[in-house]
Amino acid sequence: MRIPRAPRVLRPRSLAGQLFAVQAVLLAVVVAGYALFTYVSDRTQAEEAAGRQAKAVARAVADSPSVREAIHTAKPTKALQPYALKVQRDTEVDFITIMNPDGIRWTHPDEKQIGKHFRGHIDRALNGETFTETYTGTLGASMRAVTPIEENGHVIGLVSAGIRIEAISARVQDQLTALIGVAAGALALGGLGTYVVNDRLRRHTHGMNASELSNMHDYHQAALHAVREGLLMLDGQYRVALINDGAQELLGVSEEVVDCSVADLGLPTPVTGALLASEPRVDEVHLTATRVLVVNTSPVSGGQRRGTVVTLRDVTELQSLMGELDSERGFTQALRSQAHEAANRLHTVVSLIELGRAEQAVDFATAELELAQALTDQVVAAVSEPVLAALLLGKAAQANERGVELVVSEDSRIDDGLLPESLSARDLVTVLGNLIDNAVDAAQGSVGARVTVTAYTTDTADTADSDAGAELVLLVADTGAGVDPAHAEAVFERGFSTKPAGPGGRGLGLALVRQTVRRHEGTLTVTEADEGGAEFEVRLPLPTVGAARAGADSDTARSAEHRAVPGGHV
Repeated sequence: MRIPRAPRVLRPRSLAGQLFAVQAVLLAVVVAGYALFTYVSDRTQAEEAAGRQAKAVARAVADSPSVREAIHTAKPTKALQPYALKVQRDTEVDFITIMNPDGIRWTHPDEKQIGKHFRGHIDRALNGETFTETYTGTLGASMRAVTPIEENGHVIGLVSAGIRIEAISARVQDQLTALIGVAAGALALGGLGTYVVNDRLRRHTHGMNASELSNMHDYHQAALHAVREGLLMLDGQYRVALINDGAQELLGVSEEVVDCSVADLGLPTPVTGALLASEPRVDEVHLTATRVLVVNTSPVSGGQRRGTVVTLRDVTELQSLMGELDSERGFTQALRSQAHEAANRLHTVVSLIELGRAEQAVDFATAELELAQALTDQVVAAVSEPVLAALLLGKAAQANERGVELVVSEDSRIDDGLLPESLSARDLVTVLGNLIDNAVDAAQGSVGARVTVTAYTTDTADTADSDAGAELVLLVADTGAGVDPAHAEAVFERGFSTKPAGPGGRGLGLALVRQTVRRHEGTLTVTEADEGGAEFEVRLPLPTVGAARAGADSDTARSAEHRAVPGGHV
């Protein structure tokens, strides 16, 4: 059984094909219209020229003295017929007819018509007027002129000279043949040019028709605004050719930047450098004022550089999570070390008991417990906010493993529930955790290696400036080499570090701190600490905390007293 084939669906002609067809038809119509106009115009001009020629010949014959003399003879035809035929040949007209005032022919190219009545109008000529007309006579349709032969004010005869319409058409036909050749050449040349232009257009549109291009544009716009990642397209002069919603949000710009140079967008220098690079960039991490971005660039080339496609991914949260993960890893390592140390101490206690020294074993174990409990009590008493307390305890254990003493200043005071929801635990970990890590790195190996942390809050009652508002103040000081005043700003740039780069790279922690502080509209500064190292100060604006701190006047007084102490240390 033969299965019938499905009817073939005709695909719409491509946009280039449609344009070629329209242009070809338009060109053909224009050339044909011009040819028709020229033909009509040339025919009219040919008829007018034939009328002028016939009128001139007729007037010349009518003014000839020999014609008047012949009219007065008994047989005018005998003298006029040879004369008329000679003039007819010399002037290239088709006939010259000389007749009496009644219209009876004396001459005619066909001698059989001599003596017969002239076919045409003669009334106007009898009144002394010379005129032309188109009339069908014995020789067919012709353009003829009729003029009177006057003598002493009287019409003694008439002369008609004419050219057949066929002869006029033959002249026009020669011109029309040349015109058709020129028109055909123009049509062929125009068609060739149209084909070349549309072939190039077909290559640029990949042979797609108008509806396909429209659909592609709609899909393009939908996809452009749907993707969460940032997409930025630059032209060959590094101007913004296209930017989607995601890129506008990540770079902090508006759609008005289209056609602007990348250098004029006000982006951080490293980001601008990445966008202006001629070579591809793969998964480069860059910081803006409030975000951590992964930048990928890919040049668009087709024999020459046409532009750059840039994709942007926001990894701010991922970077924060990685920081938390690093802290958790540090806590794990500290716990492992503490477990190892606890095992050693347990072995010591067991050995003392086996040696019969129970009292010394009890004293040894009690001293270790009291030391650990004292550290916990100190941190919790100063900072009862759980996230910060947990972070400080963990960092203290880490610092201890690296031979650095982590001290929480007695001036620290942050009660549980005091910090607003707008200041997330993740941001606190990012700020304080990175500052402590940086301080431990700086203090490690120094004499009396120590890191001092101070954390407290202020409100408007604590400051002379009532517009200052409430603030969370974090101070982290170390006993390291300090920061060169010339590097006081560069130290917060990504990639800046005074230590050799490790496997994961350095110089990101303080940059993330500054980014987080800026996001909360706070301030971050570095000065020289009292013990010679560096002291980093973070101030984050908070909602008014006076109500939340009701009953805590003594704590406020302590904070005020602390601020009166240079360097923030007791």
